[in-house]
Amino acid sequence: MKSGNMIISRASELVTCSGFKGKRGSEMNDLKVLHNASVIIENGLIKSVTESAVDLESYAKKGYEIIHAEGKCVLPGFVDSHTHFVFGGYRQDEYDWRLRGQSYMEIMSKGGGIVNSVEGTRNESAEELYQNGVKRLNSMARFGVTTVEGKSGYGLDLDTEIKQLEVMKRLNEAHSLDIVPTFLGPHARPKEHKETPDLFLDFMIDEVLPEVVERDLAEFADIFCEENVFSIEQSRRFLTAAREKGLKLKVHADEIVRLGGAELAAELGAVSADHLLQASDEGIKKMHEAGVVTTLLPCTAFSLKEHYARARDMMNADCVVALATDFNPGSCFTESIPLLIALATNQMGMTIEETITALTINGAAALDRADKIGSIDVGKKADLVIHEFPSYKFLPYHIGVSTVEKVVKNGVVIVDLFNDQPL
Repeated sequence: MKSGNMIISRASELVTCSGFKGKRGSEMNDLKVLHNASVIIENGLIKSVTESAVDLESYAKKGYEIIHAEGKCVLPGFVDSHTHFVFGGYRQDEYDWRLRGQSYMEIMSKGGGIVNSVEGTRNESAEELYQNGVKRLNSMARFGVTTVEGKSGYGLDLDTEIKQLEVMKRLNEAHSLDIVPTFLGPHARPKEHKETPDLFLDFMIDEVLPEVVERDLAEFADIFCEENVFSIEQSRRFLTAAREKGLKLKVHADEIVRLGGAELAAELGAVSADHLLQASDEGIKKMHEAGVVTTLLPCTAFSLKEHYARARDMMNADCVVALATDFNPGSCFTESIPLLIALATNQMGMTIEETITALTINGAAALDRADKIGSIDVGKKADLVIHEFPSYKFLPYHIGVSTVEKVVKNGVVIVDLFNDQPL
């Protein structure tokens, strides 16, 4: 068993993203980069960050692992703060239909979309979900992700929602990555409640939510607040009930129609509002005032051939902007951080500095964990990524290709792509 004691020595660039809360607006461009700097890690936590020389020989004698990072860039581990990675079945035909011109909502209206994944997830055993979850987490880790949020929502019934969340709990205990669980019971209207969504919400609030809370299976609650899915008033009712049960809140907001989900997230004090392709100016203003993290998902917009969220307007409004993959089997079947970086910088007009901030400290803020992860600061978890090139500016420059060489989680190397280190 490795100790979690390590020295990462003399990084060409140590991109600290230093801070203990999400960064707003212009702050997102300040990565607080150190040069020829070292990180001392003890018991899985960052003990010291220094540009001074470190006596490596003495630390080596005490059993510390030494990683020489000359000519390398070191960043905090990426935080993927919005995914649906525990699911059964795939929807490759639907993607082909979209390529041929059908919209997401058209496919959903004729019985496709989320309900297709519900059938697959209901039919897959907990062990199958677990094994597939391991594979997906391994892939995320190779892209430099060290913390990932995972949502339920492919059950729409008691047993499968609990099954998804229990699988995530088991994965969190067994896998190197940290998993933050979210209960997304109202992800869609099941076939039996297509015309009676209020009855379905009654079931979610009265029967499923108490079970989730009693078993301590979720940290957040979420709902798909969207036209023909769940209205503002329905979303308010569910999220209020979840908050009263002690869960923190997230909202799938204003993705396809400008419904007012951003305003609702601000009203209820949600930790984050996600998607936001159609968020209004007023909604952006209110999210800023309420301290709601605006989590943008450009890979989904790319997959759906939709316009991207207005990242620049949100940053100009002094919002805390995060980025996440939205990895799921339908609207966004990718966990690729390099694709996300390419889209954010090339298509959304974000600088690479803003993009890195959005994937680190602001991603941590979207999970209410900016005090523990998301930056290279003393006292935080030693979650770091060593890149093969000397500067962070290679991340967008090496278009669509991962520059990750090693991933360190809690002071232990979990990915070493040059030495085929097992997870």
